[in-house]
Amino acid sequence: MRENNCPVNEMVLELNNVLQPGCMKNPRSRRIVEEIRDLARDIAWGSAGPDHIPMLDKLQEELAERISDPEASPLARRIRKTLDERREVFISHVKTRNCATGDCVKLAPAPCQMACPAGIDIPSYVTLIGMGRDAEAIEVIRQDNPFPWVCGLVCTRPCEFMCVRGRIDKPVSIKFLKAFAAERAMSDGRYVNPPREPDKGKKVCVIGAGPGGLSCAYYLSVKGYGVTVIESLPAAGGMLRVGIPRYRLPAEVIDRETAMLEDLGVEFRFNTRFGSDVTFEQLKQDGYAAFFVAIGAHSAYKLGIQGESEYGAIEAVDFLRRVALGEHRRPGGKVVVVGGGNVAIDSARTCLRLGCAEVTLAYRRTHKEMPADEEEVEQAEEEGIHFSFLAIPVEITGEAGRTSGLKCLRAKLEPVGDGQRMRPVPIDGSEYVIEADAVIAAIGQQVDRDCMVGLKDMNWSRRNTIHVNTVSMETSLPGVFAAGDAVTGPATVIEAIGGGKRAAQAIDRYLMGIPQPSMPPVPVRRARVENIEVPAATKMSLKRPEMPVLNIDRRRTTFQQVELGYPENAVREEARRCLRCDICRRCGECVSVCRDMMKLDALQLGYFDFDHPVKTDFRTTRDKCILCGSCANHCPNQAMQIHYTDTECILTLCGTVLNRGKLVFCEGCGKMLGTTAYLDYVRRRIESTGNPKFKQHLCDVCQRKKAADIASDIMLQR
Repeated sequence: MRENNCPVNEMVLELNNVLQPGCMKNPRSRRIVEEIRDLARDIAWGSAGPDHIPMLDKLQEELAERISDPEASPLARRIRKTLDERREVFISHVKTRNCATGDCVKLAPAPCQMACPAGIDIPSYVTLIGMGRDAEAIEVIRQDNPFPWVCGLVCTRPCEFMCVRGRIDKPVSIKFLKAFAAERAMSDGRYVNPPREPDKGKKVCVIGAGPGGLSCAYYLSVKGYGVTVIESLPAAGGMLRVGIPRYRLPAEVIDRETAMLEDLGVEFRFNTRFGSDVTFEQLKQDGYAAFFVAIGAHSAYKLGIQGESEYGAIEAVDFLRRVALGEHRRPGGKVVVVGGGNVAIDSARTCLRLGCAEVTLAYRRTHKEMPADEEEVEQAEEEGIHFSFLAIPVEITGEAGRTSGLKCLRAKLEPVGDGQRMRPVPIDGSEYVIEADAVIAAIGQQVDRDCMVGLKDMNWSRRNTIHVNTVSMETSLPGVFAAGDAVTGPATVIEAIGGGKRAAQAIDRYLMGIPQPSMPPVPVRRARVENIEVPAATKMSLKRPEMPVLNIDRRRTTFQQVELGYPENAVREEARRCLRCDICRRCGECVSVCRDMMKLDALQLGYFDFDHPVKTDFRTTRDKCILCGSCANHCPNQAMQIHYTDTECILTLCGTVLNRGKLVFCEGCGKMLGTTAYLDYVRRRIESTGNPKFKQHLCDVCQRKKAADIASDIMLQR
């Protein structure tokens, strides 16, 4: 079996072939193989329990013992090899009800969930929000991310970039739905911690109270461990608190969600610097059985240009930290921020709020290449931040020890290597100066290793990050794990949260003496929530709402939260735009059956082609659909469904009502026959074969009775 394919699915396919007529002739061996196939199919379809894999082992042994059957032994060896070499995949299917490859149709993950670094079950919680079940949605989220409110405000939303709805119009606003549900659940007093497992009697020390450290602490505490978090800052949050400005993430949000950890029993030791105030050896003597390092990347890169040492450049991370901790002195009247990422945008917008008269952001590439969040860039432009693109800084100018400007060269972009990344190349003689009395450098951060000098045997990467096993997050030191920016380099909040969650799982294994997995965990499907029924016309007409924002004057002068959040009606409607890709995997079987078998072509579902989507219109189905049910009957995942009321037949795709029609009943016995369109279709097919038609609506039994009566009348007339 190939490594990149799902072994569970391949086992089902192979055993189906073995059980074809004419194969596996020995009845006893055939029965064993059928039982193995059924168990494997349960695993592939998400209906397996903890006894399935042990039973597979037992049946494989029974098959291997059938020495008298020459077909049994080779098959048993192949099954044994698969179970031994790919066992973790089988276990993962049972535990997570998810298939990482998507080969197991019913367990194919939604693209949004696969894109989320924390693996949140997005379709389930979005649907729950659409139903108004906000507290339940938060319960689903916190199984994979303990900070839904924080992430609902600052997440870079990789899930939305993979949202299939974006192939029709715009992605579902997943990020802001999460923020709404968290705030509503918190306000209603229904934002609660899960029950804590019994105390395991072991202590874990988490070094760093950023999103990675806090996430690890949360999941370890839920599992019953005593957790102490050491933090050099005076409050929890790490870069959440000192790297993200308050107009994006209010301190109250951080405080409310981190307080949930204290309710679980997590102990915080603030204003305590690891390596100086407390050492690794001291902590080991205090009885900590495992350690998690999440020290972040708080050290800034220098610009490395002329005049930097003489006139100085303010480090963006240090500037944002000081502002977050209460120092609201403006850096200058005219400020230039060098960089194009989120830290650069945050620094520029913060300067404006501190009273700087003019703020310019200088970036070496164009607007299109900026790595900063697009919405953040747009808001900066609205607030009056100036942008100088294709600008390569070469010197900080000044006189009498004071900065006077930033000298730049204009640049042009040229392809590098395969042309995927454009490189800025300076244009000779294009020097110009941007007037400024302060320059802020926001060109990246790195890990500050000073606090880690006591861990002499810890391996570091060439990028000055902690080297870990990316599956278990183990470092080179036994019992020491790491994640977050200290491992990845400067990344995102949700990546740090995902790393902290994986580390907590690995630490639990380590302390319980369970071997670490050899493959990364796959996202867990927490539920298969029922669909929200939405008419096709509504599904097409719903549009992603615009985010209401604070008026421009207040944005330029205060640190009030800029994005005000959606009103409740907009949230419920937005959730209804979800296509439920956890159920429909867009295999195209329904489209093929309708077009090729039934010759109707009633399903215009162009978004099924993820890479090359064409027009989608759910409303057109009603024009050609005859409600025959062929699409639903061939759907492998029950996404396309046809169901009947007393008077109607209704066709839905993950809750979207594609068509509905009145039912016709037999005029003789009252049996349901289908819709008029379906009966007309059948009648045309029958007439094309030369068979007579009956104008009355009759079932097969009544048709035959009618035909017999006509024949009898003819005989009597003779």
